[in-house]
Amino acid sequence: MSSFVPGLELSRDFYAEVVRPVVTDVPHSAALIGAGSEVLAFDTERSTDHDWGPRVVLFVAGSAEEVRRAVTAGLPSSFGGYPTVFGGRNGVEIVEPARWFTERLGFDPCREPRELTALDWLSVPWQRLAEVTSGEVFHDGLGVLERARATLRWYPGDLWRHVLAAQWRRLAQEEAFPGRCGEVGDGLGSAVVTARLAREVMRLVLLMRRRYPPYAKWLGSAFARLSGSAELGDSLSAATAATDWRERERHLGRAYERLAALHNRLGLTGPLETSVRSYHARPFQVIGAQRFADALTASIADPAVAALPPVGAVDQFADSTDLLTHPGRCRAVTRALLDL
Repeated sequence: MSSFVPGLELSRDFYAEVVRPVVTDVPHSAALIGAGSEVLAFDTERSTDHDWGPRVVLFVAGSAEEVRRAVTAGLPSSFGGYPTVFGGRNGVEIVEPARWFTERLGFDPCREPRELTALDWLSVPWQRLAEVTSGEVFHDGLGVLERARATLRWYPGDLWRHVLAAQWRRLAQEEAFPGRCGEVGDGLGSAVVTARLAREVMRLVLLMRRRYPPYAKWLGSAFARLSGSAELGDSLSAATAATDWRERERHLGRAYERLAALHNRLGLTGPLETSVRSYHARPFQVIGAQRFADALTASIADPAVAALPPVGAVDQFADSTDLLTHPGRCRAVTRALLDL
């Protein structure tokens, strides 16, 4: 039998039994948030082969050097069967809150004034938002973590509509392509576009269900954890496995109709027809995704949000890991594109 202990459970005990006794007289907050599959609860025994072990992000006010020395001196060599030093450092990250949030997000959500701007929201990749709002806060003596996490839990209403509209637009831009590629004998091209559309559907469903879509490695796992997603997942699996474009189109159509019904259940716009239809006069079946994008955009009340270019958040107009893992670059690109 495997002796694997999920990282979140391991780190919770590590804080309670090892770290907290060392810093009991120091005002602090402590959590397991940020990077790491264990923060999103996707870690398995495979995760333990590198950069994995008992971890705590310890937030302190002011200088961290004295706290760092005390923690280093008080750490055992191992905890729960795992070394407390891994990846060239020990598992306790000691940092000031504003610095940590700014390095992760590109801004400090605890700053004054506390209301986040459109630039703040749209420049942060979904993976980073998931990392900050998932995991667990073990102690919040500074009173900053729970407030920041509550602020970032989900988009404000009009920005949510803006992001959903942008995601529907991504479907609209390619929904006829699996059939068109197949019609000219490009089976590989049809399959590639089908896979792209399946990804966009999965991300859209997560956004509809108020979940930040994680990056590619965990997208399917996050989608599968959604309650009621099994039939939609079966349609997408069948579409990507099909060897004929007509079969791909048929399974995508079923997925689209379920997606349209989910849109109507949200009640963000008036109800829209949920049946697939022909793409203009061509023999390709689509949902007409632009209809949903247009309806969502029309429902936005804030004129500043309604006037934004229809490209959504940074994940929706950029696909470079070297960009999406660099908050400063994300913020600069978003500011330039959205003229903010």
